[in-house]
Amino acid sequence: MKATASADANIAFVKYWGDVDPALHLPANPSISMNLDTLSTVTTVAFLDGPGADRVIVDGAPADPTTHHRVSAHLDRVRARAGTELRARVVSRSDFPTGAGLASSASAFAALTLAAAAALGLELPEGALSALARLGSGSACRSVPPGFVEWVAGESHEASSGHSIAPPEHWPLCDCIAIVSSAHKTVGSREGHARAPSSPLHGARVEGAAGRVAACRDAILARDLATLGSAMEADTVMMHAVAMTSRPPICYWTPATLHVIRAVLAWRAGGLPVHYTVDAGPNVHCLCDEADAAGVVQRLEGLPGVQQVRVARPGGGAHLVSEHLA
Repeated sequence: MKATASADANIAFVKYWGDVDPALHLPANPSISMNLDTLSTVTTVAFLDGPGADRVIVDGAPADPTTHHRVSAHLDRVRARAGTELRARVVSRSDFPTGAGLASSASAFAALTLAAAAALGLELPEGALSALARLGSGSACRSVPPGFVEWVAGESHEASSGHSIAPPEHWPLCDCIAIVSSAHKTVGSREGHARAPSSPLHGARVEGAAGRVAACRDAILARDLATLGSAMEADTVMMHAVAMTSRPPICYWTPATLHVIRAVLAWRAGGLPVHYTVDAGPNVHCLCDEADAAGVVQRLEGLPGVQQVRVARPGGGAHLVSEHLA
């Protein structure tokens, strides 16, 4: 009764920001994303006989109380499906900074969901697995299918899940991630979703989200970076405007964030086809074609405030692996 799964983080081109049902993480709007092949979480889940509580190890240390509670609550959902109350030992490791706005909860809960289900012998189709992962962390539903993924908002648990619109090999798009901070953000995404409706801009952003998703979907299928970049930059600014005008306000950007964004705009004006997006954190994702990646990385590394640059390409879906962490 042990299994290990791996899942990638994802970068949303149209963001998930705000819920219509916080308990089920039913989003206020659809979203669309790309899995990131070099930002992964590997999780081993082993179910054990005997009394006691779940044990959760994250990146070599016992999980903090909030994380432990979230993991145990999600295991309860999987246990309920399998009809068992067995406690579990969970060991999870990510190869990128967690809690810094790089979708670490997406990869973590996608991997946790698949590993726990497999350890208990549950054979769930991809859509059901995606919906189940969503209950742990909304954006985790987008890390279950491979490649470029659209999350249908839906009006029920079963109807709200991610599905692949193109495989990883469809478009060798490069995400050059300018990491300006690896620190845990002071306001988590869950709190951000809760505050979103208090912004006077929230309704307008949600109203136009489906159109931006459609634009991104068409751009991905056509491998049209200019159209994709225009839609995702617009949605980035809107999402952060909602955060900044929520009550109380949330400002994820730092001076270094703005410096990178301004640099990207200047490079593009000078003829370099690169576009930015920023999730709920300070780090900037710079999207470009493979041929321009080396130049973008070199320029980013020369900017003040950029601590490191990670490069990711379209990643696969959540999958089982044979080597257990513990």
